[in-house]
Amino acid sequence: MTRASLPAHLIRLRDLSVQDLDLVLERARSLKQNPMSGELAALTVGLLFFRGSLRTRISLEVAMHQLGGDTIELTASSDFWDLEVRQGAVMDGRPPEHIRDAAAVLSRYVDALAVRPSTPGRSWELDRRDDEIHTWAKYATVPVINMESALWHPLQALADRSTLREELGDLAGKRLAIVWVHSPEPASLAVPHSLLDIAVRDRMDVRVAHPPGFELDPGVVSMADETAKENGCEVRYGLSLEEAVDGAHVVYARSWQSLSAYGNPTLEASRRSRYTDWKVDDRLLDLSADARFMHAMPIRRNIEVTDDVLDGDKSLVYEQAENRLHTQKALLLHLLSR
Repeated sequence: MTRASLPAHLIRLRDLSVQDLDLVLERARSLKQNPMSGELAALTVGLLFFRGSLRTRISLEVAMHQLGGDTIELTASSDFWDLEVRQGAVMDGRPPEHIRDAAAVLSRYVDALAVRPSTPGRSWELDRRDDEIHTWAKYATVPVINMESALWHPLQALADRSTLREELGDLAGKRLAIVWVHSPEPASLAVPHSLLDIAVRDRMDVRVAHPPGFELDPGVVSMADETAKENGCEVRYGLSLEEAVDGAHVVYARSWQSLSAYGNPTLEASRRSRYTDWKVDDRLLDLSADARFMHAMPIRRNIEVTDDVLDGDKSLVYEQAENRLHTQKALLLHLLSR
């Protein structure tokens, strides 16, 4: 496999060119058939979690094991202390160490760092800057992989692209519905942002359904619209569930936060409670073009999506989850093979 324009870090999927993405997915398809490889023997990836994880943690650990390497997992709540992120900070507060020092030291122990940073949740203008993951990348001397920041989830998007291509082949001209669904505890916007970005890069027509007040980040929307214009595809926002799903080839459900109520959980919960009927069921899918159903998980059954849809023959959620393993193995090889 040849490697072109190899990025130093993977903060968002745009750090990989379309050519590199194709190479990674080609390798992932091969690894899906022949999973074991010793190409990363004696290499170690440090996994740093400042928030919880299930699929990301396990899939990366298994990926390195199957490639002959190792992982070291550290969880902030139990394994180490708070880290300062502010540049030029006078460190007289709680954190005893700066990320720049932790990044420099850990780079001398491991061959790559995968980080799931914290998201304070008080100000979207601050959180959307993704200062923590960018600081790790600035001061690490090994590749840094973003395991989901406030703005981006490149590992999920990589698996989603693989799943979409397995099911639909060439994605140009295919229609993707990204639909907001109700959940008592919504997820971040990183998944819909990353999905929208990769979809327009692959020339898909995208329909985004969400209630008022649950718009996506304006900067991400602007970038997606510009890419869609360049690629001759179309994105529409603020649709009803029925409008978005009509004619769709894939329906991708996700609950996400209200940016206009960000940092105000009482207001956000009140606003969210008005839309408890926003879920995916058989009636909704019947409006589509025989659409497949996708979701990044975890899923609240019969709140976000009914059992009939989730367990039906159009559901791809387990294939998505499995493809996290294969695509991440291919990515690790792309970043670390010598």
